Amino acid sequence: MPPFQRHVFVCLNQRAPGHPKGCCSDKGSQAVREALKAGVKQQGLQGAVRINEAACLDQCEHGVTIVVYPDAVWYGFVQLADVEEILLSHLVAGRPVERLRLTDECINTATCRHREMKPS
Repeated sequence: MPPFQRHVFVCLNQRAPGHPKGCCSDKGSQAVREALKAGVKQQGLQGAVRINEAACLDQCEHGVTIVVYPDAVWYGFVQLADVEEILLSHLVAGRPVERLRLTDECINTATCRHREMKPS
């Protein structure tokens, strides 16, 4: 079996209620993952694209967080309504969805502008 062309990890981490960082599960990550899996099947991409759940990707402020390898593209603030665009643009056509892409300044840094935001 050839290797996957893309491996997609969707954060499904669950934190205690009221945790200051929040968590992707509370932001709908399970529904996003299921929609991506269904979309991969609908597009006939089984064997080429693998959708997996991940524990904490340590990007809680950006949830729902997704990372696509080997492209090393990180997406943040993903909503269920964004799944079709990610699927068709990135996973089918190979073009990352720039409006959802997290910049290098936001990934694994202490000074990301999202970390400076006050919770609402």
